Amino acid sequence: MRHGSGGTLTAGDTVTVRLVKAPRPDKSYPASVLSDDGVHVVVRAPWSDPVTRDMGFVRFEPGDVFTEHYWRDRWYSVKEVHDAAGGFKGWYCDVTRPAEVHDGVLVVPDLDLDLWASADRSQVLRLDEDEFLDSGLTERDPVAAAQARRALDELADLAAEGFRTV
Repeated sequence: MRHGSGGTLTAGDTVTVRLVKAPRPDKSYPASVLSDDGVHVVVRAPWSDPVTRDMGFVRFEPGDVFTEHYWRDRWYSVKEVHDAAGGFKGWYCDVTRPAEVHDGVLVVPDLDLDLWASADRSQVLRLDEDEFLDSGLTERDPVAAAQARRALDELADLAAEGFRTV
């Protein structure tokens, strides 16, 4: 694996994306680097589970492709979801701490809050409030918890405009 200077990733390389889910097990999967300008990293990865996951509002299925946007200065990630035939399903967004690259691994600490926006934006759902509250982040790190809530609001604003500024 080659790396650009300052811990940037090189387009065309494969990188491991590690979603830090503490206290639950981390989730890691390979992705192809599309770009990394030192702040904004874009990777593409297939749905990493061999089975369909029906979320109620969308089904993630083998063959789905995720184009994932991560930032080193934003508290969220935005994932554009397409089906195997290229049809656009929508955006799945995670509230996270800013992404970091360590030894060629894109490390993204997940803060449990999520947002789904359907392709036509008729459905914008804030998700996993219960997991966020159960995480204890509000008590353990109130500054980070407040930043996470601001990030969820920012994602809702981005969804309203179709993520044009992503």
